[in-house]
Amino acid sequence: MRIRFILFFLLAIHVGCTPVETSENRSSEIETTDVTDLAAWVNPFVGTSNMGHTYPGATAPFGMVQATPLTNYEPLFEEGRYNPDTYRYCAGYQYDDSLIYGFCHTAFSGTGHSDLGDIVVMPTVGNPSLLPGEITEGGFASRFRHETETASPGYYSVQLDDYNTYVELAASTRTAMHKYTYAGADTGRVVLDLMSNIYDYDDKNVWTFLRVENDTLITGYRQTKGWARTRTVYFAIAFSRPISEYGHQQYNSVAYNGFYRRFDEHHNFPEIAGRDIRSWFDFALPDDGELLMKVGLSCTSTHGALLNLQTENPDWDFERFAHDVREDWNRELNVVDAQFMNDDDRTTFYTALYHSMLSPIVYEDVDGTYRGLDQNNYLSDGFENYTVFSLWDTYRALHPLNNLLHPERNRDMIASMLKHQEQSVHGMLPIWSHYANENWCMIGYHAVSVIQDAVASGNAGFDVEGALEACVETARVGYFDGVSEYCSLGYVPEDVSGSSVSKTLEFAYDDWCIARLAEHLGKDELVEEFDRRSEAWLNVYDEQLGFMRPKLSDGTWKEPFDPMDTHGQGFIEGNAWNYGLYVPQDPTSMIQLMGGKEVFTSHLDSLFTMELAEEYIAQTEDITRDGIIGNYVHGNEPGHHIPYLYNWTDEPAKTQARVRMIMDSMYGPGNDGLCGNDDAGQMSAWYIFSALGFYPVCPGSGEYAVGSPLITEAVIHLPNGKTLEIHVENQSPENVYVERLEFNGASIPGQALSISELLEGGMLKFSMTHEAVGPESIR
Repeated sequence: MRIRFILFFLLAIHVGCTPVETSENRSSEIETTDVTDLAAWVNPFVGTSNMGHTYPGATAPFGMVQATPLTNYEPLFEEGRYNPDTYRYCAGYQYDDSLIYGFCHTAFSGTGHSDLGDIVVMPTVGNPSLLPGEITEGGFASRFRHETETASPGYYSVQLDDYNTYVELAASTRTAMHKYTYAGADTGRVVLDLMSNIYDYDDKNVWTFLRVENDTLITGYRQTKGWARTRTVYFAIAFSRPISEYGHQQYNSVAYNGFYRRFDEHHNFPEIAGRDIRSWFDFALPDDGELLMKVGLSCTSTHGALLNLQTENPDWDFERFAHDVREDWNRELNVVDAQFMNDDDRTTFYTALYHSMLSPIVYEDVDGTYRGLDQNNYLSDGFENYTVFSLWDTYRALHPLNNLLHPERNRDMIASMLKHQEQSVHGMLPIWSHYANENWCMIGYHAVSVIQDAVASGNAGFDVEGALEACVETARVGYFDGVSEYCSLGYVPEDVSGSSVSKTLEFAYDDWCIARLAEHLGKDELVEEFDRRSEAWLNVYDEQLGFMRPKLSDGTWKEPFDPMDTHGQGFIEGNAWNYGLYVPQDPTSMIQLMGGKEVFTSHLDSLFTMELAEEYIAQTEDITRDGIIGNYVHGNEPGHHIPYLYNWTDEPAKTQARVRMIMDSMYGPGNDGLCGNDDAGQMSAWYIFSALGFYPVCPGSGEYAVGSPLITEAVIHLPNGKTLEIHVENQSPENVYVERLEFNGASIPGQALSISELLEGGMLKFSMTHEAVGPESIR
């Protein structure tokens, strides 16, 4: 059976076959017959400098494969201590580097912590060592120049100068294709590095296994531990030419190798296993020096990797493969047809839209098989399974954006979260999960926000009753982040759980979401319970100081307290000035408590104009000077709603001015075009919403807050076949204020838009002016 199975896939890989029907064969959520090449307006290098933490490599929309260059291997620890330089390489690439160490097939986009970097390959010539270093020092890394490097959606290319080899990469959802052109060489070599990792450290690899199935196909897997407690990636790699010679090197000692010691496993032996392995494969090259390679990944088995390869990538036509993935991207990008005052803004917008579709990612084979949280394999039934849920970031705008642009995918993401909860030994929805693991990063239980926002947006194509049960069970896990004390005391005490104010504020918002979900289902007792919990933010507000601040278990305030400091003051990645304004479910009450609209307006003015001294953000990786305006931190997520809070005062025009200023100064079309981590698309989602003229200050409320559009016009193609047209009259860089706002010809009072009404389609018309207009707050 094994021989017949392999022969079947080899036949499929070499001669091609008709792909099986899968959910991934579907087109975008709109049917387009005249698709504009909007991919031409995307620059994948945006965010690859400094702390954007994006990658330039090839990937498909929401794709499981990221074929991308690695420009350094910074160890996670040096001399037993955390190495801060590792942080720059969350995606494995920094624009200012000059070496490429290889091309991996998994990477996060924009995260503030990391993992992955799996299945690294590197084309070489000659006989370099298998050490990842400069070729001048005996390693197999190569120098490169940006002049010979290009990237576009689904495609990446670069010249490896030390090998005179041109590399091209393209990717479908679960596979990648490599095209190597070795200039002037008779023999080409491919190094397969199963040892190196992003965020690498000794013993991160648990085990690797490699089989040379025949002279054109290899399979295997790698299991690692790190941010994910246990994570296995299975692969299948097919070559367009036969392997002429190959070898392996183990970099770990194997205490017991059974009777394999009778073999020379390191040269032309078809099977190797160990913790740290690198292999090499030589190929006799044709006159044009071309070698093609296809890589299929799976989360379940090498069988799954082969099935994915056979289904998504059956042929050897690289140009056709790259063309098809560009068409996939164009179908997705054409959901929004937006026009701008200049080309830079258009590039920034469509790059943000591109980045918003790099996570979450599909996490199942083409037949629907996926690895569950309990490490068993499951078959998705009626949904497509997703992973990479950076929920502390993405519940704020990315998932609300998916409700608008990709509602079917967002429903599948929620279904994936609910399966996560079913498989969780804790009975919890995901906090920050990836690759069938809960990594427990950050705070809150924000999957509940994603669920309620879908319901409030009319996108409840899932079991809402079961979802409510999952939300309630999650919120009642007492040993998570001080929840037990939060329920008994009405706040998280700082002496029990650090970052206690942030946790109290985030829990309170999440509990409000559960109350609204229960209200939708008529569950009065749950409404009462979670509405009461949602007011916990009141218990950490110090009326005497005028700030949120940490309390201890005995009810006293923690001393000393500095509202400017981001270290040890009860907040995570923020301070009392900025994070303390997080009450999105009830800004009106927060403003009243802080002294009323006039006082609050003055507070916001000060936030944007004051100076935040370096000492207050020292050693805080996620807060960098590039993303700071005064004491407002746009380069991190907790304050993304703050510019819109002027809408609840008598000066909403200040929201319009601030939002336009942030779009102009914190984003751009170049490699340094992000002012902080893109955080799995949240930073980009903020820009997309704001450029369109509105933003979800409180996901789950069913409303958008009005801002200041950057577009001149846009058409959003809604999944129901309708369109939402946005027209902006008198648009200019100076005209940042909204003079009049209409929907379907009717004037809109206040500063709020009904999401359900917008989703029915129609015409939203902004009229702009250079003078502030107001006051007319939301309430």
